[in-house]
Amino acid sequence: EVQLVESGGGLVQAGGSLRLSCAASGFTFDDYAIGWFRQAPGKEREGVSCISSSDGSTYYADSVKGRFTMSSDNAKNTVYLQMNSLTPEDTAVYYCALVTGVGATMIYYEYDYWGQGTQVTVSS
Repeated sequence: EVQLVESGGGLVQAGGSLRLSCAASGFTFDDYAIGWFRQAPGKEREGVSCISSSDGSTYYADSVKGRFTMSSDNAKNTVYLQMNSLTPEDTAVYYCALVTGVGATMIYYEYDYWGQGTQVTVSS
């Protein structure tokens, strides 16, 4: 059974930083991607970043480029999202998710497996 467990959320002041972690287990897929998504109250879930297992390429939403960095530690089956220069607009529940066989994508409905989410709140 595929399991994704996020951690690292919390409350931070504007301009601050957080690092989210997503520990993945229970799968042996060769071709997959892991993505970070977020959903603010009353808004649609949006893609933030994703990483491809095939070559480690990372992709970012325009809203976070230059501020967020996604990385992976394959030995630990963990991906990270380093978030810097946070603004109140980054406040949301952040989810990691896994998709197989379609390459890296930030379209949330293409993802098969989801974590439970972690709350990030940025105060002004």
